[in-house]
Amino acid sequence: MQLMSLFLNHFSQVALAENQPGLGQTMGPIIPLLLMFAVFYFLVIRPQQKKAKVHQRFLSELKRGDMVVTNAGIIGTIRNISDKFVTLEVDDDVCIKMLRGQISESANTLKEEAKKSEEKR
Repeated sequence: MQLMSLFLNHFSQVALAENQPGLGQTMGPIIPLLLMFAVFYFLVIRPQQKKAKVHQRFLSELKRGDMVVTNAGIIGTIRNISDKFVTLEVDDDVCIKMLRGQISESANTLKEEAKKSEEKR
């Protein structure tokens, strides 16, 4: 009989301990969320921020005479540049005025990449 009461007493204490929230039970659902956020940050957010910072530096270093490519795929030479606008010469005496932020990359890097790909062939 004593053995039975000890057995029941032990299991009642275990049952009470399981019903009371402890540190392990409250942190359980939070840990996977934190891990998912960390993975998302390092795989998506951080590389995007680095890419934006490099592009912003590229835009700030633009100067007259640079050959560039726009987001629309237009290739031209910078004839005039201001804080917000760029005038591109796309052909002889054909100029277009566009926002500075719409320039995606330098056309000189495209030429270098084309040369490297031709050399590999």
